[in-house]
Amino acid sequence: MAGKWRLTVDEAFCASHQLRNYNGKCEHLHGHNFGVTVEVEGDRLDPAVEILVDFGELKRLTREAVGTLDHSHLNDLPAFAERNPSSENLARHLFNEIRDRLVVAAPNARLVSVSVSEKGTSRATYFEDSQED
Repeated sequence: MAGKWRLTVDEAFCASHQLRNYNGKCEHLHGHNFGVTVEVEGDRLDPAVEILVDFGELKRLTREAVGTLDHSHLNDLPAFAERNPSSENLARHLFNEIRDRLVVAAPNARLVSVSVSEKGTSRATYFEDSQED
């Protein structure tokens, strides 16, 4: 059985939001220090350096995606004009943003999941089923 490597990086951003149709206190304007965890995996290392993805490069890609959300009111962003800026939708949004960047920067790696937490005790994770041939 062939092995795989999985790399994980963490990032954070600050933002405010309001959950539409929530019927509770989270429907009011409030903010979080959101945590973001990104996981990538692959089964082939770069032959010259013997790494899957440079951690610095993975963090850079993650920071680029997270930077579009940092210090904003999430409801005002086009990505959340129709979707609630919930942790679930934030995780999916960041997954798509990071996946598009990763394909170009690290072709040996596949994005596994993106998790977003509003507090250290709760997180939402978005992932897509892998398509293996």
